[in-house]
Amino acid sequence: MTPAHIPRLTTKLTPPAAAPHQLTRHPAGLDAPTAARVVLVRAPAGFGKSTAMMQCHRALEARGQTVAWLTLDALDNDLSRFLHYLGEMMVQAGIASAPPRSPVEAVDAIAAHPSAFTFFMDELDTLRDAGVLGLLRELIERLPRGGQLVVGCRGWPDLGLGRLRARGQLVEVGPAQLRFSLEETRAFLRNRDAQLPEHALVTLHNRCEGWATGLWLASLALQRRRDTVALAESFSGSDQALAEYLAEDVLAHEPPEVREFLLRTSVLKQLTAPVCAALCPQTDCAAMLEHLATHGVFLTRIGDAPPTWRYHSLFASFLHARLAQQPGAQVRELHAAASHAYEAEGRPVPAIDHAILAQDHARAIALLAAHAEAFVEQGRLRLLDRWFQAVSPAALQGHERLTHLALWAACFTRGPIETLAQMGCGDARPAEGEAAHYLALRAMLLALQDRYADAYAVGQQALAALPSELPFADSALLNLMANISSVLGHTDESRRLLGVARSRFGGSTFNRMYAESLEGMFDLFEGRMRQATARFRIAVESTHQATFNQSHGNAWAGVLYAYAMYEANRLEKADHLLNIYLPMARDVGLPDHMILGHALRTRLAFAAGDVDSALHTLTELEHLGHLRHLPRVVAAAHLERARIFMQQGNSRAAQDELRRASAIPPCDGGAQDGYRLLAQDLEYPALAQLRWDACFGDALAAAGDAAAEATAAERAGRYRRALKLRLIHALAEHRAGRPATALLEPLLQTACREGFVRLVLDEAPWITPLLAAYLAAMQGGEGDPIYAEYLRQLQASAHIALDADSAQDMPAPPAEPLTRKELHVLQLLAEGYSNSAIAEKMVVADTTVRTHLRHINAKLGAGSRTQAVALARRLRLIP
Repeated sequence: MTPAHIPRLTTKLTPPAAAPHQLTRHPAGLDAPTAARVVLVRAPAGFGKSTAMMQCHRALEARGQTVAWLTLDALDNDLSRFLHYLGEMMVQAGIASAPPRSPVEAVDAIAAHPSAFTFFMDELDTLRDAGVLGLLRELIERLPRGGQLVVGCRGWPDLGLGRLRARGQLVEVGPAQLRFSLEETRAFLRNRDAQLPEHALVTLHNRCEGWATGLWLASLALQRRRDTVALAESFSGSDQALAEYLAEDVLAHEPPEVREFLLRTSVLKQLTAPVCAALCPQTDCAAMLEHLATHGVFLTRIGDAPPTWRYHSLFASFLHARLAQQPGAQVRELHAAASHAYEAEGRPVPAIDHAILAQDHARAIALLAAHAEAFVEQGRLRLLDRWFQAVSPAALQGHERLTHLALWAACFTRGPIETLAQMGCGDARPAEGEAAHYLALRAMLLALQDRYADAYAVGQQALAALPSELPFADSALLNLMANISSVLGHTDESRRLLGVARSRFGGSTFNRMYAESLEGMFDLFEGRMRQATARFRIAVESTHQATFNQSHGNAWAGVLYAYAMYEANRLEKADHLLNIYLPMARDVGLPDHMILGHALRTRLAFAAGDVDSALHTLTELEHLGHLRHLPRVVAAAHLERARIFMQQGNSRAAQDELRRASAIPPCDGGAQDGYRLLAQDLEYPALAQLRWDACFGDALAAAGDAAAEATAAERAGRYRRALKLRLIHALAEHRAGRPATALLEPLLQTACREGFVRLVLDEAPWITPLLAAYLAAMQGGEGDPIYAEYLRQLQASAHIALDADSAQDMPAPPAEPLTRKELHVLQLLAEGYSNSAIAEKMVVADTTVRTHLRHINAKLGAGSRTQAVALARRLRLIP
């Protein structure tokens, strides 16, 4: 079912109709089948990109191939809307029976589709949102064999296509391929009944340089001019100048009522009969729009309910310029009329846009007062921030509620520094007697600056004053204070605040996401990786019915789930999640998520051998830290850079980076050493120095210090940190020449039980000699098959070759092969889904899942679901 806030425009999902006398063409790159993942149709406006794509679409469809079409527009920068229309394409192509509920579900379904298909996406330039582009990059990376994306755009899209080009998986169709040949120009003008002598035709062709729109406009002018040779020989200038020249010539020959209609409606981005009627009350606007569309006056139909059109952008800009040049131009009055018309239609977004363009700030404020809180609840804070920045500060005076919402919008889109500047102060500390909703905002600003002690004090004042006048501020405050309490180590208080938030705002998707994410963070600190993974997955999936943007917390939960996948050594999955969620986290300015996401990006790039990309990612992180005045973020970049230098054997450069990290004072002075900050749970200066000492310095002293630190971490309930410190203790003992394999046994058993993989592997290459010795000692022994599979995974990922290693330890394949559904159940088991969750995913009853599990265990000879997963992985039945 289409979400209520997303109109279903069927014309977005169908290619444009063929124009009368359209010339069938076969541009190179679109004229033959190709195995490339992406066909990029890139050229300036008017080169016939859409027409070429449409003709290719119809040719493939005529051959019985699976195709789907989407014409993008600026509104598709809302990730929920883009996901909806992507889902409609999937339904068209038979990839899904209904639109997917989340970006991850969409990409996974497309990646698993076994049959060939081609998706066409036109007007890609309209996409600017980092989250939407990230999802599209992810889709391209996961396209299956036979899957292809054909995109039309004017510029080079930010989709990471350079890698596809290097791998020969990109076909580029540019102006050179789209230009009309002389023969095509001759055929086109012949079809348009535009007669020219051969020399004039050649002149016109050369001056237009095969530009399709130029030829189209020329054909219109030629039909109305007697001196066609003079017209053809007088063309000159750039494409823009040519478009304006020809548009003026065409416009001059239209009847006065048509010219007036064109000029007055040029202020509209989209044209519907009722809105046009508000601007041209003496005109039958429905009939006029049909007339213009029929006669090819640069009008494109973009919707059916109600019928909606738009002007070609070049033509619209020309019309608007002409309107502004006319004596007594009423541009503001036209925008004002459009604003009232859109309000009458119940469309507040264009109503507010046109009120601002009319410079009627009082009207814009009145509309915002009526609709701003609804937009906040929908998470459309970026849109609100744009509006609030466009109205004059004087217009907001006396509107305290809107002023406060404007500050929240700035906080979530432009960060704390700019928000404080907007407030007219340089610090977030409150004034005496300030209202509760302002206190909540100031607490948020302090937390985003890593000033948790100050944020906690201000937040306590705000909690004492609840409820405030703004439910949104109250909800944000309770969730924020739950997080701050967790950071400060007040776990019981944090859980109590989460309970209050759930009871007061239980229906909120955001609250469910936030609570599950925070509970998952508790699990991580306490070493329960498997449980944390399940919570993060639930948190991500809980947002599928909300709009996908920063305020709904997708960045919060998504980056955490990416970390969980990385820890499980599912590196591709982690990379895919980061494509979608890291840009959101970076925009919002969540310090821990920025650090964690960039660190994961760095490690993934380094593991793939791309050192340049790894270092570039850290440079970006460091820049963000300086830009947003977050010393902890800058220090994290130095720590991660030190890891790279250590892995390269450059101990001196690594030590320099560690010194730089240690020299950076935190925002809260020295207090952060005791904070429970997720990004610094495993990577902080003292632990990094212990690692360096264990590998390059005094290993014996490092061993003693690491053991003591591990004991202290265990006493504090930070068992994940303790596990990492025990690992450093073991490798320090090994480097000091002492027996250490006995130290490795208990920590690897714990890591296996809780699902920690990268926690061990990230210490390569330093841990590799000790790990190899331990694995050699364990060879041939009888034991737990789950632990044996875990050790095999470490061995394979660390590229450890053992002399006695052979295929004889591989379990025998099942006598009866597993069915496709049983393999699906196994994969979901491996991802941590419960029986009921598997039943929901597969749309079957719980009893059916239990039956599948019994058959799986019987076929594999497993005694439990965990053993079944381990055996299936050894047999390479699942990844």
